[in-house]
Amino acid sequence: MTITGWITMTVVVSSMTSLLVWCSWKVLTTPNSAESVHPPLELDAPDRYESS
Repeated sequence: MTITGWITMTVVVSSMTSLLVWCSWKVLTTPNSAESVHPPLELDAPDRYESS
């Protein structure tokens, strides 16, 4: 493999690994993250299995 291929592969692999680590860190260390997720107000899901 050429030097350009090695540089490209190193940059891409390190970038993706860094992104994975950063996203995992944000998800695991954000306090009260479950409380800040809300469904849309207009959500009206019909019940598919209504007893007739």
